Amino acid sequence: MADNTTPTREPARRVFATELNDATFTFKESEDDRAPVYVLLPTGEQANRVFVVGTLTETEDVGRDQEYWQGRVVDPTGTAFVYAGQYQPEAAGALRELETPTYVAVVGKPRTYETDDGTVNVSIRPESITVVDESARSRWVTEAAERTLDRLGALDSEGNEYGVRAQEEYDVDPSVYQSAVVEALESLDELDAEAEPAEDLSSGP
Repeated sequence: MADNTTPTREPARRVFATELNDATFTFKESEDDRAPVYVLLPTGEQANRVFVVGTLTETEDVGRDQEYWQGRVVDPTGTAFVYAGQYQPEAAGALRELETPTYVAVVGKPRTYETDDGTVNVSIRPESITVVDESARSRWVTEAAERTLDRLGALDSEGNEYGVRAQEEYDVDPSVYQSAVVEALESLDELDAEAEPAEDLSSGP
């Protein structure tokens, strides 16, 4: 017989780094100690897990008494930071062993922490870090762009409680995320242009 108390896994939201880094407000949907912690995306959706793809540009063991790995994952809009230690052994091993730069897909839980000066930073505690190729990275950029536009389109919809909450919690113009989508898609066009063979102009018009 199925155990109905087993929590279901939350969907992993496709989100660009520029929006993830702005998602500094966290909340729970219930008072239960085991209730999932969500970040509120500025485009009006809750996220307990995120899915990002980009270039792993740098890794560093920032631990003191034991290994604690930091990775920088760069997408067309900015940089997401991932941190993995003893409780994420596979992800920590990936950060330890991977060469940089390389394309990676990261699934994990967003986490916020406040610095001494009161700044709230957002990072990802990875469940998995997987090497991917350029086509997978391009597909993710397209999908993340579509999801971001979907969230923006529903931001002011009646009954969208997360949209209302996002506009109350964040002092940011949502159009910045639309601009990020345009920037991300333009970066794909540039990659495609670089991949096309140069025209042979020797024969003239």
